[in-house]
Amino acid sequence: MTSERKKILLRLDPAVHDALARWAGDELRSTNAQIEFLLRQALADAGRMPGSAKRMRRPGRPSRAEGDGSEE
Repeated sequence: MTSERKKILLRLDPAVHDALARWAGDELRSTNAQIEFLLRQALADAGRMPGSAKRMRRPGRPSRAEGDGSEE
């Protein structure tokens, strides 16, 4: 199984995109990360989250340990 992240084209109504972007900013996520967060939440709520899915990075700035590759 490949660890490369999948890329998709997503067409959104501009008002929906603007609302998502504002929400993402409020939670210190990118719009892309917010969409993934919401999709994962919907999958989990529906009992369809694959056990092989990796965890998302926490919102906000990466810690020093995450940013420099060292373990603390």
